[in-house]
Amino acid sequence: MKDQSSATVNTTVTAKRLAGLALGALGVLAFSMSLPATRVAVQQLDPWFVAFGRAVGAAVLAGAYLRLTGAGRPSRGQWWRLGVVALGVVVGFPLFTSLALITQTSTHGAVVITVLPAMTAVFAALRAGERPPPLFWVASAGGLLAVLTFLGASGAVHGALSPADLFLLAAVVLCGLGYAEGGALARELGGARTICWALLLALPVTVPTVAVAAVADPPHADPVTWSAFGYLTVVSMFLGFFAWYAGLARGGIARVGQLQLGQPVLTLAWSALLLNETVGVASIAAAVVVLACVVLIQHTRDSVPVPAVGKV
Repeated sequence: MKDQSSATVNTTVTAKRLAGLALGALGVLAFSMSLPATRVAVQQLDPWFVAFGRAVGAAVLAGAYLRLTGAGRPSRGQWWRLGVVALGVVVGFPLFTSLALITQTSTHGAVVITVLPAMTAVFAALRAGERPPPLFWVASAGGLLAVLTFLGASGAVHGALSPADLFLLAAVVLCGLGYAEGGALARELGGARTICWALLLALPVTVPTVAVAAVADPPHADPVTWSAFGYLTVVSMFLGFFAWYAGLARGGIARVGQLQLGQPVLTLAWSALLLNETVGVASIAAAVVVLACVVLIQHTRDSVPVPAVGKV
């Protein structure tokens, strides 16, 4: 009887992890087009309008979702953590990638973003109070070094990092923080509610910024550009996080975070197919090196238990 009970528990855990992996993969697919879509949008629209406008549009959808589902309000402690999520994925990542992609290609951005899984793992370790082995930190440093080496060898850097490269690196740091905190918080609030409340919490910042940007540079764009902006609003900033945060909560931040390994590859493919950007040998080589470092990082965390999941 005891063996049967253990088998049932193991089956439930396995099913939950498989569901987490499936949801995480869906989130990665949604996010993989974010850089190409941003690159298209900022060619005709102000980058501040693109970054914060998509957050405002997604917040409208979030408000409707929370109202229809009758979601309860987060606790005081959860509001503080939602502020971290908003800083990372609602404000930081959209803003800095929009600023970077005015002058840089999405292919270049995809290589820099390759270090994001490592950054997510670092913040997941720090916020959970875990003590990863030295190999974890060595691999993290190796991934970052590979990105910096690529930036220097690509010709984009002349003695110092360009502003676009600094923007991309800032985006990676803030996004990793938002992913890790959001994945942990989703165990309590659920993936959908986590991103919805974060979007609403950011409105005092996003709405005034969009208004100022719209007045300073009234938005005018062709249908293709508005379609890219619509994708960023509905998929990248809203629906993608439903799947991603739910996946992190169900399968574990470290385990599901490995799926981010495929995101840069997909982004490079979208950039080549949709934007006719050239994917050079240096880009592929840098991506492979960083992916190898990230794989090593994730394997050093395989023994870390996944906390119990509440609402997802």
